Amino acid sequence: MDALEPLRAELGFVVEVVDVDAFPELEARWSELVPVVLVGDVELCHHFLDAAAIRQHFRQRIG
Repeated sequence: MDALEPLRAELGFVVEVVDVDAFPELEARWSELVPVVLVGDVELCHHFLDAAAIRQHFRQRIG
């Protein structure tokens, strides 16, 4: 979460943290990939924060 803060401030998105282990269906899909950054159903990155992929996604949506 802390690693996303500069990107959140820059791009203006809201972060929702979900405990994958609390939901069997999410654990089955994502447990080996955590941490995962999703926008809706779109996976932007996993294991490591990919700031370039996040910026690209939001900039494409903006304009």
